[in-house]
Amino acid sequence: MPEKLARQTHSRREARRILGLSERQLRSWEKQGLIPRLEVFGFPDLVALRTLEKLRQDRVPAARIRRAVSAIRQKLSQVENPLTELKLFSEGRRIVVLIEGQKMEPVSGQLLLDFDAEEMDRLLAFPSRGAPRSAATREREAERCFQRGLELEQARAPFEEIMQAYQRAVEADPASVGALVNLGTVYYNLRDWAEAERCYERALAVEPTYALAHFNLGNLYDERGDAEQAVAHYERALNLNPCYGDAHYNLALLCQRQGLWMKAVRHWTAYLKLDPASSWALIARRELDKLRQAAVVSGSRPRVGR
Repeated sequence: MPEKLARQTHSRREARRILGLSERQLRSWEKQGLIPRLEVFGFPDLVALRTLEKLRQDRVPAARIRRAVSAIRQKLSQVENPLTELKLFSEGRRIVVLIEGQKMEPVSGQLLLDFDAEEMDRLLAFPSRGAPRSAATREREAERCFQRGLELEQARAPFEEIMQAYQRAVEADPASVGALVNLGTVYYNLRDWAEAERCYERALAVEPTYALAHFNLGNLYDERGDAEQAVAHYERALNLNPCYGDAHYNLALLCQRQGLWMKAVRHWTAYLKLDPASSWALIARRELDKLRQAAVVSGSRPRVGR
Protein backbone atom coordinates (compact mmCIF):
# COMPACT_ATOMS: atom_id res chain seq x y z
CA MET A 1 0.00 0.00 0.00
CA PRO A 2 1.54 3.36 -0.96
CA GLU A 3 2.56 5.49 2.02
CA LYS A 4 0.56 8.46 0.77
CA LEU A 5 -2.63 6.39 0.63
CA ALA A 6 -2.14 5.14 4.19
CA ARG A 7 -2.07 8.73 5.49
CA GLN A 8 -5.02 9.98 3.47
CA THR A 9 -8.17 10.80 5.45
CA HIS A 10 -11.76 11.41 4.44
CA SER A 11 -14.70 13.17 6.03
CA ARG A 12 -17.76 11.18 7.00
CA ARG A 13 -19.59 12.31 3.87
CA GLU A 14 -16.64 11.43 1.63
CA ALA A 15 -16.32 7.97 3.18
CA ARG A 16 -20.01 7.33 2.56
CA ARG A 17 -19.71 8.52 -1.04
CA ILE A 18 -16.64 6.37 -1.75
CA LEU A 19 -18.34 3.21 -0.49
CA GLY A 20 -21.91 4.04 -1.50
CA LEU A 21 -23.21 3.89 2.08
CA SER A 22 -26.19 5.65 3.61
CA GLU A 23 -25.89 7.60 6.84
CA ARG A 24 -28.51 5.28 8.33
CA GLN A 25 -26.38 2.21 7.59
CA LEU A 26 -23.31 3.85 9.08
CA ARG A 27 -25.20 4.75 12.26
CA SER A 28 -26.60 1.22 12.46
CA TRP A 29 -23.08 -0.28 12.51
CA GLU A 30 -22.02 2.29 15.11
CA LYS A 31 -24.99 1.55 17.38
CA GLN A 32 -24.24 -2.17 17.13
CA GLY A 33 -20.64 -1.58 18.22
CA LEU A 34 -19.13 -2.87 14.97
CA ILE A 35 -17.29 0.41 14.31
CA PRO A 36 -16.52 3.44 16.50
CA ARG A 37 -18.23 6.77 15.90
CA LEU A 38 -15.84 8.74 13.67
CA GLU A 39 -15.94 12.02 11.79
CA VAL A 40 -12.63 11.43 9.98
CA PHE A 41 -11.87 8.10 8.28
CA GLY A 42 -8.42 6.78 7.40
CA PHE A 43 -7.66 4.00 4.94
CA PRO A 44 -7.99 1.20 7.56
CA ASP A 45 -11.44 2.56 8.50
CA LEU A 46 -12.53 2.34 4.86
CA VAL A 47 -11.29 -1.27 4.78
CA ALA A 48 -13.48 -2.07 7.79
CA LEU A 49 -16.52 -0.41 6.20
CA ARG A 50 -15.95 -2.25 2.91
CA THR A 51 -15.78 -5.57 4.78
CA LEU A 52 -19.02 -4.83 6.65
CA GLU A 53 -20.79 -3.79 3.48
CA LYS A 54 -19.74 -6.98 1.67
CA LEU A 55 -20.97 -9.12 4.58
CA ARG A 56 -24.23 -7.15 4.62
CA GLN A 57 -24.70 -7.76 0.90
CA ASP A 58 -24.13 -11.46 1.56
CA ARG A 59 -27.00 -11.27 4.08
CA VAL A 60 -24.85 -12.05 7.11
CA PRO A 61 -26.70 -10.81 10.25
CA ALA A 62 -24.93 -8.10 12.22
CA ALA A 63 -25.17 -10.20 15.40
CA ARG A 64 -23.14 -12.96 13.73
CA ILE A 65 -20.51 -10.45 12.57
CA ARG A 66 -20.22 -9.06 16.09
CA ARG A 67 -19.80 -12.53 17.62
CA ALA A 68 -17.08 -13.34 15.08
CA VAL A 69 -15.19 -10.10 15.78
CA SER A 70 -15.41 -10.64 19.55
CA ALA A 71 -14.20 -14.23 19.20
CA ILE A 72 -11.21 -13.17 17.10
CA ARG A 73 -10.22 -10.54 19.68
CA GLN A 74 -10.35 -13.19 22.41
CA LYS A 75 -8.40 -15.84 20.50
CA LEU A 76 -5.87 -13.51 18.85
CA SER A 77 -4.86 -10.98 21.48
CA GLN A 78 -2.38 -9.32 19.14
CA VAL A 79 -5.20 -8.36 16.74
CA GLU A 80 -6.72 -5.05 17.82
CA ASN A 81 -9.24 -4.56 15.02
CA PRO A 82 -10.11 -7.73 13.07
CA LEU A 83 -12.08 -5.80 10.46
CA THR A 84 -8.99 -3.84 9.38
CA GLU A 85 -6.18 -6.28 10.14
CA LEU A 86 -7.64 -9.55 8.83
CA LYS A 87 -9.71 -10.68 5.86
CA LEU A 88 -13.25 -11.67 6.83
CA PHE A 89 -15.74 -13.04 4.34
CA SER A 90 -18.78 -15.28 4.19
CA GLU A 91 -19.12 -18.85 2.99
CA GLY A 92 -22.77 -19.72 2.89
CA ARG A 93 -24.20 -18.79 6.28
CA ARG A 94 -20.93 -18.69 8.17
CA ILE A 95 -18.17 -16.11 8.56
CA VAL A 96 -14.63 -17.17 7.76
CA VAL A 97 -11.39 -15.40 8.65
CA LEU A 98 -8.23 -15.88 6.59
CA ILE A 99 -5.08 -16.23 8.73
CA GLU A 100 -1.73 -16.91 7.07
CA GLY A 101 -3.47 -18.42 4.07
CA GLN A 102 -5.68 -20.75 6.12
CA LYS A 103 -9.42 -20.40 6.69
CA MET A 104 -10.65 -20.42 10.28
CA GLU A 105 -14.09 -20.37 11.85
CA PRO A 106 -13.79 -17.48 14.35
CA VAL A 107 -16.02 -18.68 17.18
CA SER A 108 -14.78 -22.28 17.40
CA GLY A 109 -11.25 -21.50 16.23
CA GLN A 110 -11.31 -24.55 13.96
CA LEU A 111 -9.47 -24.60 10.66
CA LEU A 112 -11.84 -25.25 7.76
CA LEU A 113 -11.70 -27.54 4.77
CA ASP A 114 -13.65 -26.74 1.62
CA PHE A 115 -16.43 -29.07 2.72
CA ASP A 116 -19.44 -27.32 4.24
CA ALA A 117 -20.91 -29.90 6.64
CA GLU A 118 -23.61 -27.47 7.75
CA GLU A 119 -24.88 -27.06 4.22
CA MET A 120 -24.80 -30.85 3.68
CA ASP A 121 -26.86 -31.39 6.86
CA ARG A 122 -29.35 -28.79 5.67
CA LEU A 123 -29.80 -30.50 2.31
CA LEU A 124 -30.30 -33.94 3.89
CA ALA A 125 -32.73 -32.76 6.56
CA PHE A 126 -36.49 -33.11 6.09
CA PRO A 127 -38.16 -30.83 8.64
CA SER A 128 -41.51 -32.08 9.91
CA ARG A 129 -44.62 -29.95 9.82
CA GLY A 130 -44.98 -27.85 12.93
CA ALA A 131 -41.34 -28.32 13.91
CA PRO A 132 -39.77 -25.53 16.02
CA ARG A 133 -38.17 -22.71 14.11
CA SER A 134 -34.47 -23.16 13.52
CA ALA A 135 -31.89 -20.97 15.24
CA ALA A 136 -31.13 -19.34 11.88
CA THR A 137 -34.82 -18.48 11.37
CA ARG A 138 -35.08 -16.98 14.85
CA GLU A 139 -31.89 -15.03 14.26
CA ARG A 140 -33.21 -13.58 11.00
CA GLU A 141 -36.49 -12.61 12.67
CA ALA A 142 -34.58 -10.92 15.50
CA GLU A 143 -32.41 -9.06 13.00
CA ARG A 144 -35.52 -7.87 11.12
CA CYS A 145 -37.11 -6.55 14.33
CA PHE A 146 -33.82 -4.98 15.37
CA GLN A 147 -33.53 -3.11 12.07
CA ARG A 148 -37.14 -2.00 12.48
CA GLY A 149 -36.22 -0.58 15.88
CA LEU A 150 -33.34 1.37 14.34
CA GLU A 151 -35.65 2.76 11.66
CA LEU A 152 -38.17 3.86 14.28
CA GLU A 153 -35.42 5.56 16.27
CA GLN A 154 -34.23 7.35 13.15
CA ALA A 155 -37.82 8.51 12.48
CA ARG A 156 -38.14 9.70 16.13
CA ALA A 157 -41.12 7.42 16.67
CA PRO A 158 -42.76 7.17 20.13
CA PHE A 159 -40.73 5.27 22.72
CA GLU A 160 -43.42 2.61 23.00
CA GLU A 161 -43.09 1.62 19.31
CA ILE A 162 -39.30 1.52 19.49
CA MET A 163 -39.37 -0.62 22.65
CA GLN A 164 -41.88 -3.00 21.09
CA ALA A 165 -39.61 -3.62 18.10
CA TYR A 166 -36.58 -4.38 20.29
CA GLN A 167 -38.65 -6.53 22.66
CA ARG A 168 -39.86 -8.61 19.69
CA ALA A 169 -36.24 -9.05 18.61
CA VAL A 170 -35.32 -10.36 22.07
CA GLU A 171 -38.36 -12.65 22.13
CA ALA A 172 -37.33 -14.11 18.77
CA ASP A 173 -33.71 -14.53 19.87
CA PRO A 174 -32.81 -13.99 23.56
CA ALA A 175 -29.16 -13.77 22.45
CA SER A 176 -29.87 -10.63 20.38
CA VAL A 177 -27.46 -8.44 22.33
CA GLY A 178 -27.87 -5.46 19.98
CA ALA A 179 -31.60 -5.37 20.71
CA LEU A 180 -30.97 -5.79 24.45
CA VAL A 181 -28.50 -2.91 24.51
CA ASN A 182 -30.72 -0.59 22.47
CA LEU A 183 -33.73 -1.50 24.60
CA GLY A 184 -31.62 -0.63 27.63
CA THR A 185 -30.79 2.73 26.07
CA VAL A 186 -34.48 3.48 25.57
CA TYR A 187 -35.03 2.80 29.29
CA TYR A 188 -31.96 4.93 30.03
CA ASN A 189 -33.45 7.85 28.10
CA LEU A 190 -36.67 7.37 30.11
CA ARG A 191 -34.51 7.48 33.27
CA ASP A 192 -35.62 3.99 34.26
CA TRP A 193 -32.19 3.05 35.59
CA ALA A 194 -33.16 -0.37 36.95
CA GLU A 195 -34.58 -1.65 33.64
CA ALA A 196 -31.71 -0.13 31.66
CA GLU A 197 -29.18 -1.87 33.91
CA ARG A 198 -31.06 -5.17 33.61
CA CYS A 199 -30.95 -5.01 29.78
CA TYR A 200 -27.24 -4.15 29.68
CA GLU A 201 -26.39 -6.93 32.13
CA ARG A 202 -28.43 -9.43 30.11
CA ALA A 203 -26.50 -8.42 27.00
CA LEU A 204 -23.18 -8.94 28.79
CA ALA A 205 -24.33 -12.33 30.09
CA VAL A 206 -24.72 -13.37 26.45
CA GLU A 207 -21.63 -11.58 25.14
CA PRO A 208 -19.18 -10.46 27.88
CA THR A 209 -16.87 -8.84 25.32
CA TYR A 210 -19.53 -6.45 23.97
CA ALA A 211 -17.76 -3.11 24.48
CA LEU A 212 -20.86 -0.99 23.81
CA ALA A 213 -22.74 -2.63 26.71
CA HIS A 214 -19.86 -1.81 29.08
CA PHE A 215 -19.76 1.75 27.74
CA ASN A 216 -23.51 2.20 28.30
CA LEU A 217 -23.22 0.79 31.82
CA GLY A 218 -20.46 3.34 32.41
CA ASN A 219 -22.87 6.09 31.35
CA LEU A 220 -25.58 4.65 33.59
CA TYR A 221 -23.39 4.49 36.71
CA ASP A 222 -21.98 7.95 35.98
CA GLU A 223 -25.52 9.32 35.79
CA ARG A 224 -26.35 7.64 39.12
CA GLY A 225 -23.24 9.11 40.76
CA ASP A 226 -21.35 5.82 41.11
CA ALA A 227 -17.99 7.01 39.78
CA GLU A 228 -16.10 3.84 40.72
CA GLN A 229 -18.41 1.55 38.74
CA ALA A 230 -18.54 4.03 35.85
CA VAL A 231 -14.73 4.09 35.58
CA ALA A 232 -14.60 0.28 35.76
CA HIS A 233 -17.00 -0.13 32.83
CA TYR A 234 -15.42 2.60 30.70
CA GLU A 235 -12.04 0.95 31.22
CA ARG A 236 -13.47 -2.46 30.39
CA ALA A 237 -14.86 -1.03 27.14
CA LEU A 238 -11.42 0.37 26.30
CA ASN A 239 -9.69 -2.91 27.13
CA LEU A 240 -11.98 -4.59 24.63
CA ASN A 241 -11.67 -1.81 22.05
CA PRO A 242 -8.77 0.66 22.58
CA CYS A 243 -10.09 2.75 19.67
CA TYR A 244 -13.42 3.46 21.42
CA GLY A 245 -13.33 7.25 21.18
CA ASP A 246 -16.53 7.91 23.15
CA ALA A 247 -15.20 5.86 26.07
CA HIS A 248 -11.97 7.92 26.10
CA TYR A 249 -14.06 11.11 26.01
CA ASN A 250 -16.40 10.20 28.87
CA LEU A 251 -13.61 8.74 30.98
CA ALA A 252 -11.58 11.94 30.51
CA LEU A 253 -14.52 14.02 31.77
CA LEU A 254 -15.04 11.73 34.75
CA CYS A 255 -11.34 11.76 35.70
CA GLN A 256 -11.28 15.55 35.34
CA ARG A 257 -14.19 15.87 37.78
CA GLN A 258 -12.37 13.63 40.23
CA GLY A 259 -9.21 15.72 40.02
CA LEU A 260 -7.22 12.95 38.33
CA TRP A 261 -5.62 15.39 35.91
CA MET A 262 -2.90 13.23 34.39
CA LYS A 263 -5.32 10.42 33.73
CA ALA A 264 -7.75 12.89 32.15
CA VAL A 265 -4.96 14.29 29.96
CA ARG A 266 -4.11 10.79 28.79
CA HIS A 267 -7.69 10.05 27.72
CA TRP A 268 -8.24 13.49 26.12
CA THR A 269 -5.06 12.93 24.10
CA ALA A 270 -6.16 9.44 23.04
CA TYR A 271 -9.57 10.79 22.01
CA LEU A 272 -8.05 13.52 19.86
CA LYS A 273 -5.91 10.99 18.01
CA LEU A 274 -9.09 9.14 17.06
CA ASP A 275 -11.21 12.22 16.34
CA PRO A 276 -9.10 15.30 15.56
CA ALA A 277 -11.63 17.39 13.63
CA SER A 278 -15.24 17.12 14.89
CA SER A 279 -17.14 19.55 17.11
CA TRP A 280 -16.50 17.15 20.01
CA ALA A 281 -12.77 17.41 19.28
CA LEU A 282 -13.00 21.19 19.81
CA ILE A 283 -14.39 20.58 23.30
CA ALA A 284 -11.76 17.93 24.03
CA ARG A 285 -8.97 20.27 22.92
CA ARG A 286 -10.40 23.08 25.07
CA GLU A 287 -10.56 20.86 28.17
CA LEU A 288 -7.05 19.59 27.53
CA ASP A 289 -5.76 23.19 27.32
CA LYS A 290 -7.54 24.01 30.61
CA LEU A 291 -5.77 21.16 32.39
CA ARG A 292 -2.38 22.15 31.01
CA GLN A 293 -2.86 25.79 31.96
CA ALA A 294 -4.06 24.85 35.45
CA ALA A 295 -0.96 22.72 35.96
CA VAL A 296 1.31 25.58 34.89
CA VAL A 297 -0.47 28.22 36.99
CA SER A 298 -0.73 26.12 40.14
CA GLY A 299 2.80 24.80 39.85
CA SER A 300 1.64 21.71 41.72
CA ARG A 301 1.70 18.16 40.61
CA PRO A 302 -1.81 16.93 39.62
CA ARG A 303 -3.16 13.71 41.04
CA VAL A 304 -2.05 10.90 38.79
CA GLY A 305 -4.75 8.33 39.42
CA ARG A 306 -4.39 4.66 38.75
